[in-house]
Amino acid sequence: MEDITELFVKIIKESPGIDMAEAEFKRTLVDDPELRRNYRNYCREVGTSEKNGFLDFCEEYMAGQDSVWESLNDFDNQE
Repeated sequence: MEDITELFVKIIKESPGIDMAEAEFKRTLVDDPELRRNYRNYCREVGTSEKNGFLDFCEEYMAGQDSVWESLNDFDNQE
């Protein structure tokens, strides 16, 4: 499962926006039957649908990135 989330992060970082990242991920899914199988397993394990699995991951990932920036800002405000 970790490999697929690494792929998710790679696609997110290489894309200018979440919509573009989702489109790229869907194109990748079409071309790779093993990835489709891994994605199906990932969605089942985390309890999301195949339709929303990638977007759910994106939202969680972006929220985590926001919290990193917020904690850095908190540190800057302390000085």
